[in-house]
Amino acid sequence: MSDTITASDTLPADTLSADEQAAEERDARGGAADWGKYILTRAGGALCSLVMVIILGFFAFRILPGDPAKSITSGRQVTPSQLAAIRHQYGLDQPTIVQFWKYLTDMLHGDLGTSYVYHEPVTQLIGERVGPTVLLTGSAALLSLVLGLWLGQHAAWKRNTTYDRVHTGIALIFWSVPTFWFGLILIFLFSGSLHLLPSGGMMTAGTSYSGFALVIDVARHLVLPVLSMTAVSYAGYLVIMRSSLLEEMNADYLTVARAKGLKEDDVRRHHAMPNALLPTITMIFMTLGGLIGGAVTVETVFSWPGLGYLTYQALSAPDFPVLQGTFVVFSGIVIIMNFLAEIIYRIIDPRLRK
Repeated sequence: MSDTITASDTLPADTLSADEQAAEERDARGGAADWGKYILTRAGGALCSLVMVIILGFFAFRILPGDPAKSITSGRQVTPSQLAAIRHQYGLDQPTIVQFWKYLTDMLHGDLGTSYVYHEPVTQLIGERVGPTVLLTGSAALLSLVLGLWLGQHAAWKRNTTYDRVHTGIALIFWSVPTFWFGLILIFLFSGSLHLLPSGGMMTAGTSYSGFALVIDVARHLVLPVLSMTAVSYAGYLVIMRSSLLEEMNADYLTVARAKGLKEDDVRRHHAMPNALLPTITMIFMTLGGLIGGAVTVETVFSWPGLGYLTYQALSAPDFPVLQGTFVVFSGIVIIMNFLAEIIYRIIDPRLRK
């Protein structure tokens, strides 16, 4: 009996795999195109936001009361002609549209102008103050992130218990407290009453510490401002982490993990936590951007020599170039953090890629 040979029987074994490979290549090209389109769209939105910030940064501070020329000559007797000369020197006597055009052209060249008060380039002032601000906000962000996520996951896993109620209640109380008010309370307790920690500044005045002694001195000055920022910001992480983990509590994959005999701690750490962290990613980046801007009140209360304190001093002048520069920097950081949050969230969540 002769066997019937069909075309499919004579087809090479690797033909189907080649077709599959071609399909995968098409999917990869399509995925890369989607990624490129997504990034370009988000980057375009971020760029538009930055342009609006730059425009707003010029006009927003022109409505502030006060005469910069009089602030520059504060404490000195000057004649009207001298005030007019100062206004001419800084271009304050020019029409608003002329000042705006000069502001835009200088901004495109990376020139943020010269401070009316410090008589130094604004870029130099910002460069000198950005280090202390990053040290302060970075320390507060790291501490609040670790504390909030750790307490949030345990509060969710022990929901409706005394542990959950106490820690969630304390976090919500701190969240509702103004940062500057809490900072003043800390100064009163630890500096005024107990004399344990310095009340302000970054280093002890009149000292010339170096090496490890300098690190200790800066760390002592850092404790109170970091504590005031952490107490207010960690609550956001705790609440988001708790609510995200509660949504995962009754998921089927956790039931399967328990059926395999895994301990509750392993189920929480290795199965529930990775999925519950997804909504927290956006919160982390948005909070990082907000912490930089929120440092204005904390740095002012503790006289911390960062961008926030520089902004406060510029407001009292008013020092337009410094205000415009710090406003653009603060807003630009928030925009960049939001952009990174959208990109990273799409990377870690495969549902968004589909």
